[in-house]
Amino acid sequence: MNKQELIIAFYTAFGPGEDPRCFFAGGRVNLIGEHVDYNGGHVLPCALTMGTWGLLRRRADRRLRFYSLNFPQAGVQEGSLDDFSYRKAQGWTNYPLGVLFALKERGITLEGGFELLIYGNIPNGAGLSSSASLEVVTGAAVRECFNLCVTDVDLALLGQRAENGFVGLNSGIMDQFSIALGRKDRAVYLDTATLAYEYVPVDLGDCLLLVMNTCKRRTLADSKYNQRRSECEGALAALQQKLPIENLAQVSPEVFEQNKALITDEVQRQRAKHVVYECERTVRACACLRRGELNAFGQLMNESHASLRDLYEVSCKELNTLVEEAQKQPGVLGARMTGAGFGGCAVAIVKADQAQKVMDAVGRAYEAAIGHPCAFYTATIGDGPKEI
Repeated sequence: MNKQELIIAFYTAFGPGEDPRCFFAGGRVNLIGEHVDYNGGHVLPCALTMGTWGLLRRRADRRLRFYSLNFPQAGVQEGSLDDFSYRKAQGWTNYPLGVLFALKERGITLEGGFELLIYGNIPNGAGLSSSASLEVVTGAAVRECFNLCVTDVDLALLGQRAENGFVGLNSGIMDQFSIALGRKDRAVYLDTATLAYEYVPVDLGDCLLLVMNTCKRRTLADSKYNQRRSECEGALAALQQKLPIENLAQVSPEVFEQNKALITDEVQRQRAKHVVYECERTVRACACLRRGELNAFGQLMNESHASLRDLYEVSCKELNTLVEEAQKQPGVLGARMTGAGFGGCAVAIVKADQAQKVMDAVGRAYEAAIGHPCAFYTATIGDGPKEI
C-alpha cells in the first residue's frame, strides 16, 4: 500500500480530522549470532525494507485508539492513558501499549492520547521481528509527534522493555536495536553486553540474500524461548563457581572445554556450548564480511544452523528441511535458520543467477516433505525508522 491508501484507510477507521503523520520501521534478519543476545554476545543482524507503517494523529483528550489493517476483524481497539495494562485479549495492541508502559517507567508522560493505524508487510509469525518492528515504529511515531527527547538507542531499549516488562517475553536487545539503528546495505555488529556497535558493509557481489519462510507460524511468547534463557542462566551459574564471568559470551571455546564439567546438567551444557561457539563464529563471520570472503561466511552459516539444531534444539522439521535442501543446491554458499526458531524463516546466501533454480528445487522438496508450500523473499537491507 502507498501513503495515500494508508491515509484513506486511517480516515475510514478513525474519521475525519487533521492529517496523520506516517512513519516506517523495517523488520530484521539476523545473518549470524543466534540466541546469544541475552547471553552478552555479539550479533550481526540487519534491518529490512519490508516492515511496518504507523500513521499517528494526536487527540485533545487522553483516549487511545488502535486499528490494524492486518487484523481488521479486531476492529478499533480503545484504551486510555489513565488506565492501560497487559491483557491477552488485547492482542497486537499490547506491543504499542508496552511502549507507552516503558515510557511511563522512564517518567515520560504524553500530553494527550492518539489514534494509531498500523499496516505491516512482514509475514506474521515468520521470525522477521514483526513485533519489534511494531514497537520501534510506535516509539518513533510517538517521539516525533510528541517531541520527546528519545534517541534511536532509546527506541530499541523501550521496545525491549515493552516485551520484557509488559508482554512477558524475556527477549534480548538484538531485534529492536537492529531495526532502530539499521542502515542501508549494512549489518549492525552489536555487542549486546555493552551496546557498543559498528556497521559492517554487506557487499554480496553477484549473490543475494534469500529468506525462506516455512509458513509455520511460531509465537515467541508461547515457545520455549524463556526456557532456553533459563537453561543458559543455569549453565552460567555453574561456570561461575570457578570462572570470574558475568555472561556466557565471555567464555572462549578453549576455556569452555576446560571447564564444561562444572555444568553437571547435560542439557545446560549443550546450551552453553552453542552460545560459546556461536559467539566465536559471529566474530569470525564479521571478519569474513569485511574481507569479502562470502564462501567462508556461508560455511559459518551452515555451522551455526547445525549448532542451533543439535545443541540449542530450537530448529524443527520445517526449518531443517529448508536449510538442508538449500545447502544441497548449486549456487548456495550457506544457509541457516534465523530468529528464535520453532518455525519462521531460514536465510541463505545464493548466487543471483541461480536463485530461481534454488527456489524451485527447495520449494518442490519442501512441499513433498512437509505437505504445504513455503515462501521466498529476496531480502533488501534498509535504514532505521523514518517519517514518510
